[in-house]
Amino acid sequence: MTFFNIFSNKKENKNSEEKIKIIADNREKNSLVISELIKNNAYVELKQLEIADYIVNDTAIERKTFSDLQSSIINKRIFTQLNNLKQYKQRFLILEGDSDIFIHENAIRGFILSCSLDYQTPIIFTKDESDTALYLITLAKRNPNKEISLRQSITFKSKQEQLQYILEGFPNIGPVTAKALIKQFKSLKTILNASEEQLTPILKSKTKNFLDLIN
Repeated sequence: MTFFNIFSNKKENKNSEEKIKIIADNREKNSLVISELIKNNAYVELKQLEIADYIVNDTAIERKTFSDLQSSIINKRIFTQLNNLKQYKQRFLILEGDSDIFIHENAIRGFILSCSLDYQTPIIFTKDESDTALYLITLAKRNPNKEISLRQSITFKSKQEQLQYILEGFPNIGPVTAKALIKQFKSLKTILNASEEQLTPILKSKTKNFLDLIN
């Protein structure tokens, strides 16, 4: 799903590909950050991102308001998100809003140290949604012609993990199906050369779509 300024002229809309591109997780669609990006003439594309809230020029950005941060520290969700964020070589965390809402000041100090030292993720503090949007736009303008990758850079422990990663790039193929294909066919070449009859026991109704993509 793509958003652009509906009040801009037709010529501008046709040239939207030339605008700076920012990919946002679809759970951010109701955020004021999105409207601020569009207001500043950014080309915003909504995707279901497994990691991060925004992807800008291969940089992953996790965004938290301080109220969100406080709850995610309590339930420890933020630490899982930071660990996942490390799969991107370029990444940072945006902390948005007023830090005074924190009940314990030492909690935020400890978190900032952990984020910087344990997770090696820089933090940018922003005043509000508008300020956050301006940081994203500034980042996008650093290299506006660079193609945006939707897949993170990962270090694989084995060839099987690498093969599983490739297979999960196909629509509707998750880890269970990917592992079943690897177990049955052993290699990517064998999988891609397999017949419909050979694939159907594993892919079932997804077989035709899979074959359409590789053929």
